[in-house]
Amino acid sequence: MLGWNGHLLRVDLTKGKTKVEEYSAEMAEKFIGGRGFAIKILWDELEPGLDPLSPENLLVVAVGPLTGFPLPSSGKMVVASKSPLTGGYGDGNIGSRAAVNLRKAGYDAVVVKGKAEKPSYLLVEDDKAEIVEAGDLWGLDSFKAEKRLLERYGREAGVLLIGPSGENMVRFATIVCQEGRAGGRPGMGAVMGSKNLKAMVFLGTKEVKVADAEELRRLGAEAYKDILGKENYDFWKRQGTMATIEWCQENSTLPTYNFREGVFEEADAISGTTMEKMKTKIRGCPHCNMTCGNVIEDAEGRESELDYENVAMLGSDIGLGDLRKVAVLNRMADELGLDTISLGSTIAFAMECSEKGLLDIDLGWGDFEGAKALTEDIAYRRGIGNLLSGGVKRAADEIGKGSIKWAMQIKGLECSAYDCHLCPGMALSFATSPIGAHHKDAWVISWEISSGMRREYNEAKADKVIEFQRIRGGMFESLVTCRLPWIELGFDLEWYPRFLHAATGVKFSLEELLTVGDRLYALMRAFWVREYKGEWGRVMDFPPPRWFDEPTTKGPLKGSVLDREKYDALLQMYYDKRGWDKRGIPKKSTMRRLGLEKEADELEKFIKLVD
Repeated sequence: MLGWNGHLLRVDLTKGKTKVEEYSAEMAEKFIGGRGFAIKILWDELEPGLDPLSPENLLVVAVGPLTGFPLPSSGKMVVASKSPLTGGYGDGNIGSRAAVNLRKAGYDAVVVKGKAEKPSYLLVEDDKAEIVEAGDLWGLDSFKAEKRLLERYGREAGVLLIGPSGENMVRFATIVCQEGRAGGRPGMGAVMGSKNLKAMVFLGTKEVKVADAEELRRLGAEAYKDILGKENYDFWKRQGTMATIEWCQENSTLPTYNFREGVFEEADAISGTTMEKMKTKIRGCPHCNMTCGNVIEDAEGRESELDYENVAMLGSDIGLGDLRKVAVLNRMADELGLDTISLGSTIAFAMECSEKGLLDIDLGWGDFEGAKALTEDIAYRRGIGNLLSGGVKRAADEIGKGSIKWAMQIKGLECSAYDCHLCPGMALSFATSPIGAHHKDAWVISWEISSGMRREYNEAKADKVIEFQRIRGGMFESLVTCRLPWIELGFDLEWYPRFLHAATGVKFSLEELLTVGDRLYALMRAFWVREYKGEWGRVMDFPPPRWFDEPTTKGPLKGSVLDREKYDALLQMYYDKRGWDKRGIPKKSTMRRLGLEKEADELEKFIKLVD
């Protein structure tokens, strides 16, 4: 194969052994890489019903056939496993030197199983792979541990690691790198911790063989130039995703006080414009010329890399209107290895429980010191922090007394930073995300609001969610490259089949690449259904009760609420267009059309399929 390395690295931590394995050209062409490889491996090799924190669970780290080449925003990788937070398929995307080095070491994925006897890390140097004791790293925060590894192996090493929250198996612990890059919201860091795996270090010196190196270089140079000329480029470089704070405030979608409201009285104090005045530097992923990691000095004099999601969830959603203090919480989350979205949601949930007298803590809205203390308690699973370390759904199930009504989650994953009281399309996007309530797969909210159909529950919205899932969650997550050049600057999607042809020699049309996305979504959905069996139903694809039952009370759109009956009809439109039955399960005919006949037969051992 060209463009692909054609090799996986298998790691058995229990036995302390590694081996290299070839994969087929059919696997490459059907699943491309990244998320595609991850879901296929997990589907084929995991025993249904296993404990996600058991040694038998697998951790898959996968790149794609465009990763690491001199192409726009190609320094990305996917980390995936059965999720300890949701019990379903879980993954995340990280931009890192580790992605480039993994490719240059000669592999397209690493598959880790078992549990090391002692804290360890995986060291991969081209053809050499070994498991190294990590006693001196265990207990260190992610920043300190990475610094020590880079001193040991050089600044160009690619490092993925966990902080104390991963070691303590907090169910929304992430995998972290480069002091602010993180991925794996549904607990990929906890999976590493359960395996006594502190870090993975990648050093690669090989060149990936491609079909047409000259054409790939030419296309890359033209594409970088194209991005530089985009109309919104300069503003993007100034604010990146932080511009979304003002946009959400203007459109009543900024999560505020645990998603009670869509506007925040102190939004200006945490906005992109305010961030611009504080910004000290900007960081980005490898091979990116539209870097978006805006760094400011936080209230404790430390650097903190900000983006929209972490500022909204650790700012307005907990009632904190001081950007430098928000930055402290964000930096702590990165050091401890906690997902910032789930952390913000969990703190907000705790604040509301405190307000209602359901938790024995004094934690009011905007309480910075209280939020700091709770963040550490969650990471180390101390006191109330232990209860909250499993996320808001588990906490609500234990607390009871109606608290599930303000546990802002879907399928166990906390909602990303968009209030959907009056955004049924974005609510559908959250609800049908393949990992739980995440924005990455289908960020339709901008289109929904600008289309003039914000209040509508129509086929156009079902179509748009599927379109974005095919592009963002399918094509980009399997190639693996970043979606931001396209969605933020209007970079033409037709570049990607051209990149892929030059790299691999295999000619895919854009539509064929998007069909790969349909295949991945069917298989990810099948994974969830297999795990939940008879408990699966369309209720799994419903947004939190708050958006249906508790109208907003502030802003120009006060009184907004989702309509449950209309949402249910919209969900059915989505199912019909996907070729899924009324339970939200892919039909046999759909699985056959997507080349998943064997997978359909396997799924039918657990639940009857509609033909």
